[in-house]
Amino acid sequence: MAADPFVVPVARLRRPPAREAHEVRRGEVALAGPLDEAGIDPGRSVVPTGAEAVCDVTLVPFTGGIDVEGTVTAPWSGVCRRCAEPVSGELQIHVHERFADEPLAGPSDEELYPIVDDDLDLGPLVRDAVVLELPMAPLCRPDCAGLCPRCGANLNEGDCGCVAPRDPRWANLDVLR
Repeated sequence: MAADPFVVPVARLRRPPAREAHEVRRGEVALAGPLDEAGIDPGRSVVPTGAEAVCDVTLVPFTGGIDVEGTVTAPWSGVCRRCAEPVSGELQIHVHERFADEPLAGPSDEELYPIVDDDLDLGPLVRDAVVLELPMAPLCRPDCAGLCPRCGANLNEGDCGCVAPRDPRWANLDVLR
């Protein structure tokens, strides 16, 4: 079994004299949830199956743990919410999290990632950052015209020629023309 690319040994970093370290890790993001064969779940955006995320971070030791700051980059794909065309992009997410052996005293204990056996696993940090930044309702472009509600034609490709039916509530006023 191959080693997890997001696991970083930190035993040397935690010994005095404590210095910061720079890490760049690449690997597949394991996202929970149903995905079809193409890696797209209609109605939302996802990281395509087999796509690689890059975690470029600086590790700074502090008493009882490691402070992690940097960027996570990952591709995403989905379906435009207006015209139902495939859409994709790349996420660039700033991350700043803390890892610790044991919960520190304070209300933010639940916000710490664990250090287990002098290894910190950046995988959960990468997964959490990507899941929180994925577009919930992606657009192919900001001015997407969408689909015609009558014939279903993509209005980005041109006018379909459909005429809106008259509203029967206003029919009595047509005699005034």
